[in-house]
Amino acid sequence: MSRSGYRRAAPDVSRPSAYLTSTIANGGRYPVSVHEFLAGTEDAGQRLDHFLAARMPEFSRSRIQAWIGEGRVRVNGAVKKASWKLRAGERIEVEPAEPPPLRAFPEDIPLEVLYEDDAVAAINKPAGLVVHAGAGRSSGTLVNALLHRYGELSRGGDALRPGIVHRLDKGTSGVILVARNDAAHRHLAAQFASRSVEKIYLALVEGRVAASRGRIDRPIERDPVRRTRMTARTGRGRAALTEYRVLERFESFTLLEVRIHTGRTHQIRAHLASIGHPVAGDALYGAAARPAGLEPLGRPWLHAWRLGFVSPATGQRVVVEAPVPEELEQWKRQLASAHNGGRK
Repeated sequence: MSRSGYRRAAPDVSRPSAYLTSTIANGGRYPVSVHEFLAGTEDAGQRLDHFLAARMPEFSRSRIQAWIGEGRVRVNGAVKKASWKLRAGERIEVEPAEPPPLRAFPEDIPLEVLYEDDAVAAINKPAGLVVHAGAGRSSGTLVNALLHRYGELSRGGDALRPGIVHRLDKGTSGVILVARNDAAHRHLAAQFASRSVEKIYLALVEGRVAASRGRIDRPIERDPVRRTRMTARTGRGRAALTEYRVLERFESFTLLEVRIHTGRTHQIRAHLASIGHPVAGDALYGAAARPAGLEPLGRPWLHAWRLGFVSPATGQRVVVEAPVPEELEQWKRQLASAHNGGRK
């Protein structure tokens, strides 16, 4: 007998893995949502977390892994690790839990301030620092560091993103602007909307870019197959414009200065991948995880180098530059050495 009081038929492991039921009784006290799956023969040897991520796409893999770590996932009634290799006929039960409420709060996290006045601050964000809370994560964000330093920021966005007018990906380093009050937020947002903010990046890409200059004018939308990335290959989505010029060529890589006129999610990464030159280290967009003869970079070779804007406090134009992080310079030196100084 099942815990819900109904007799189950013997499982047929020859058919594809099946979703069995969604709600059971918890000792007769209250209903609890429990998702149950049966591993089929084709699932044998698959990791538990990968199996569930494919069958519960509405939840992130990190959320599923958290449930496994909390003992909310059981295989034949026993708690297993995320790396557990499934066997045909095993029954997997998942008891989802709501993530803890996200919030922004002050945290003493070091910040490198490149510029500040009464209205705005320009921060040199290191790679790996998440800009704001999301996907179940509240701590260790740029927003929390800003709240610790400044106390109050603009509320022009939402409660999780005070002060944030634009964003950088977690793996991207460089200049990011922060509005310190609501009037400054409106002023900066208008500049971004009118495309008057100068946004220049440095990107090391795979392959030798033939033309000394180029322009990519392709709309971007979320990839219909791989939902964690964007794509510029479908011809659909939001308009996006990227310009680039070659700064330096290596044997199998090219250093570009990239100027973006729009601010779409993953714009530079998706656009450069669409012309066959993914950003070095950006495995999500097809770059090699470890190019031959080189140590893994561990992040995309992408840096928000220069930002030009008009300060809401002074009315004067300000241009801020962030020095290239040492790990990117070191990787470039390693690249030159590996290719016997093959700069052209």
